[in-house]
Amino acid sequence: MLNRKPDIPGFANTVAAWQKSHGRQHLPWQGTQDPYRIWLSEIMLQQTQVATVMAYYQRFLARFPDIQSLAQASQEEVMPYWAGLGYYARARNLHRCAQAVCADWGGRFPGTSQDIVSLPGIGRSTAAAIAAFAYQERSPIMDGNVKRVFTRYFGIEGVTSERTTEQTLWHTAEVVLNAAPQNLDMTTYTQGLMDLGSQCCTRSRPACELCPLRQGCYARLHGRQAELPTPKKKKPSPERHCSMLIANQAGHVLLEQQPSPGIWGGLWSLPKFDSGDELLIACRKWADTDTPAQKMAGLSHVFTHFKLHIEPWYVSSNPNQLAEPLPTQRWIALEDLREAALPAPVKKILEGLFPASFAQADNG
Repeated sequence: MLNRKPDIPGFANTVAAWQKSHGRQHLPWQGTQDPYRIWLSEIMLQQTQVATVMAYYQRFLARFPDIQSLAQASQEEVMPYWAGLGYYARARNLHRCAQAVCADWGGRFPGTSQDIVSLPGIGRSTAAAIAAFAYQERSPIMDGNVKRVFTRYFGIEGVTSERTTEQTLWHTAEVVLNAAPQNLDMTTYTQGLMDLGSQCCTRSRPACELCPLRQGCYARLHGRQAELPTPKKKKPSPERHCSMLIANQAGHVLLEQQPSPGIWGGLWSLPKFDSGDELLIACRKWADTDTPAQKMAGLSHVFTHFKLHIEPWYVSSNPNQLAEPLPTQRWIALEDLREAALPAPVKKILEGLFPASFAQADNG
């Protein structure tokens, strides 16, 4: 049994057949060959769970139903529809890509993965997925889920982000496609690889007994599911600290647009301070003289490369006229907060203080 070899000629057909009977069939971006909708889903699904993406996808399409409407919008109009999804460079690249398609491709998405990969924010695997779903192009994909399936099934050693391992994975994926029947349904096969990685060949506790590839899987036959893919050595995550000011004047909150590029580029955050002296000056500027600043419960937010600890401070005043903000700042009425493009931790802070402002979005 341990000498069983992988079934390269039957690999793709096995995955496609499994997808038809056991894979996901009713996701909102399935059943379409519109490259715009496929591209949008692929970008949203990078680093983000399907369950989280679904509501964002529907809401985004309702506002930007085609690539022309997205290209014609400003980045400021786009960002509220991405706020909360994280990895905001994806949204900026999405906007740039739409503009490039309209300017350089006459508003029609390129028809090959080779041309698609030249667009902003689209890598080789995403380009191949778009081409497979939209045009049935016979090109392999290699996202995180697929890497896990291939390393375990074929026994590929090495950290998957390292170049030599990645080259081996791509070569193996090409060999599999070259050996597959010419009538292979690329949409079903491509979706099947994604579904296998998310439903059976999971990061921990894979459901090997349900996997259609179990008979020839190297990791299963050798009991190495926990060792493959080869784990990357974890580096300690740096920790950063800052203070944020919630200035409430006459039912308005002061927000500050974040510079691009940047982690929150284009979003509206609470004014952020790295030193106590700067925070103290800001508190005196926006608060009533007889109302001291109030320190609130802190919170932490984990990014890919560091952890941010936020200490919020609240000040309020009720002037006859709103004070003049800086050019990068804006007073936002409490009832408009739910429409603002807020980073997730900022939204969490404001939801705690002004729950009624956000509850209206759920009830309306």
